[in-house]
Amino acid sequence: MQNLFLHDHMERLNVSEACEYINHVSGLLRAKDQIVIHIQDMEGANTDTDPEARNIIPEITVAPTDIQMAKEFSNAFWKTDLEQLLREHGVEFIIVAGFAAEHCVTFTINGAQERGFQAAILQKGVLSTQPEAITSIYRDRHMISYPVIEFLMETIA
Repeated sequence: MQNLFLHDHMERLNVSEACEYINHVSGLLRAKDQIVIHIQDMEGANTDTDPEARNIIPEITVAPTDIQMAKEFSNAFWKTDLEQLLREHGVEFIIVAGFAAEHCVTFTINGAQERGFQAAILQKGVLSTQPEAITSIYRDRHMISYPVIEFLMETIA
């Protein structure tokens, strides 16, 4: 969820609602010492004229303990250290949220599953400029809601 990709779509896509879900779930994870990773798409960044263009939008809470990772391809696992990072932290289940359901979100959840991780899309935590992409991802991929995550976090000591 970066300035460059969302600045023209904030109202139309109801970005604030998706951010509310993402921030709530991220807070639940942080409270149980689970890692939260923010992926930033840097493809073509060397031609950006605005140095803030690739920043995470201010509506998303980025805590000091969160990890930020750059990527250049739609799949956040492709040519990054994401898999290694997740394995080092003992992560087995990944929750994917963010912008471009038809690109980054879909390719990243596929990448996670191809590498043996269990993964799900955060319900109401994904956006797209193409409404049918949201319908498709909810229909074709595993999805998890925040009440389920709340329950799961209660089971972690």
